[in-house]
Amino acid sequence: QVQLVESGGGLVQAGGSLRLSCAASGRTFAYFTMGWFRQAPGKEREFVATISASGGDTRYADSVKGRFTISRDNAKNTVLLQMNSLKPEDTAVYYCARGRAAASGRDVGEYAYWGQGTQVTVSS
Repeated sequence: QVQLVESGGGLVQAGGSLRLSCAASGRTFAYFTMGWFRQAPGKEREFVATISASGGDTRYADSVKGRFTISRDNAKNTVLLQMNSLKPEDTAVYYCARGRAAASGRDVGEYAYWGQGTQVTVSS
C-alpha cells in the first residue's frame, strides 16, 4: 500500500512563497510519475504540475508556469513543489499524487494514489 503525506501548507500574503513537500512510502517511488493537484472550494480538482519518474520531464498548468517548480528526490522518496509569487487565486487544498506509469499526464484519472491534502491560503 502506498501512502503519501503532504506538508508545508499555510497562510501567506500575495507575492510570498511556500514549499510543499510530499513523502511517499514504499520501494517503487522511483518508477512512477508524481504530480501535484489542487482543489478550491466549489471547484473541481485541477492539475498543477507533474514530474516523470526520472525527473527529466516536468509539466505545468499555464496558471502556475514560471512561478511554481516541481522536483523530486528518488533517494528520499520525496517530491517538492516550490511556489513563488503566490496569488489569492492559488488558494486551495493541494494534493500529492502518484501516477500509474513512469510518465503520466494532467488527468486526475492517470493517478492511482493520493495524499490527504494540505491547505494553502494566499491573502490579498
